[in-house]
Amino acid sequence: MAKLAIHGGPKAAERLQVPSWPMYDEEDKRALLDVLENRHWCRLYSGSRVEAFERAYAEYQDAQYGIAVSNGTVALELALLACGIRPGDEVLVPAVTFIASASAIVRVGAIPVFVDSDPETLSISPAGIEEAITERTRGVVAVHYGGYPIDFDAILPIVQKHNLVLIEDCAHAQGTEWKGRKVGTLGHIGAFSFQESKALTAGEGGIVLTNDEEIAERASLLHNIGRVVGRPGYEHHVLASNYRLSELQGALLLSQMRHLPEMVARKHENGEFLAQGLREIGGVEPLKRDERITQRGYYFFIIRYDSEHFGGLHRDRFVEALNAEGVPCSTGYGIPLYKQPAFKRERVEPLLHPASKPWPDYEHLHLPVAERFCAEEQITIPHQVLLADRPGIQAILDAVVKIKENVGELLSQA
Repeated sequence: MAKLAIHGGPKAAERLQVPSWPMYDEEDKRALLDVLENRHWCRLYSGSRVEAFERAYAEYQDAQYGIAVSNGTVALELALLACGIRPGDEVLVPAVTFIASASAIVRVGAIPVFVDSDPETLSISPAGIEEAITERTRGVVAVHYGGYPIDFDAILPIVQKHNLVLIEDCAHAQGTEWKGRKVGTLGHIGAFSFQESKALTAGEGGIVLTNDEEIAERASLLHNIGRVVGRPGYEHHVLASNYRLSELQGALLLSQMRHLPEMVARKHENGEFLAQGLREIGGVEPLKRDERITQRGYYFFIIRYDSEHFGGLHRDRFVEALNAEGVPCSTGYGIPLYKQPAFKRERVEPLLHPASKPWPDYEHLHLPVAERFCAEEQITIPHQVLLADRPGIQAILDAVVKIKENVGELLSQA
């Protein structure tokens, strides 16, 4: 048996070639240079690149309306405001996600109420949503975590029954499909991020998508300092902020979209191959296979590690060994959001509206599935790894098998 790379042996995934990220080409450079030279760097001109991108991305995601914004965090804030979330309202949100999914709720004066994960999919639990609803609940921010979609068949009836707004956090899910329809408009509104690590990126940026004309009109008004399209530029109809995306970012996103459908399809195919191989190895389960997910856009590939299959080896030590074998991976966001220092009572209370009392006791919250997943199970592989060739994806499987066969090396040093 080959010696593990963490102990000086050869790397099992030496042939895994991961493209540098973000990727760009000469056409991307020309798109940026064109905007630079025409000196129209703000979207408030005819022929706007941002407007062209809004139309193109909305069409790609099966949406009627798109409003581009400066980043994914404000996309969530805008989505909440456009859906009528107000100070003192409760909004349900998963415990396992990036902090913006919950901090955006606080920034509009509402109260995040954390919900545990489904034990099979690690998305927000439909049963947990039902249990968490109170008379103050007005909405749900449901995250397509890692690009794996929520269970719409279970969640849509719940939000309809209780007259809640469903805001899809699609930061991880460019290209993800549910029953052949792309995410972002199956709920009331979807919020996307184009931050540097995402599958489509301009360094920063975001967009909200919806099929609801009234919500789209409110979002457009709120994102542009209360201006109405077609009215004088210094006429403001509501007090609002400026969430606009710049023309430089719009041009880059529009150019980058040339490659998005092909990349999403390739990552989906490689993800299916990797998932099947991991199931055969055992102890490194991918997320549940679901025929309703007809295409998965990825932010990261998620593995559920079971230490019993590796002689009790701790997940963190396994990740170290896998990295050493040449497979880029990590443990995701590390902890459930309510365990973040930002949710300590003394830091949350000054931000919450007086109508929010009694405030949630985040520091004593315990959601068992989320905590076990973060502490013991979660392993994430960045989406760009899935752009490797098939021998490279096979090398990931070879690396896992090598560690499993030589786990004694690691246990003897534990």
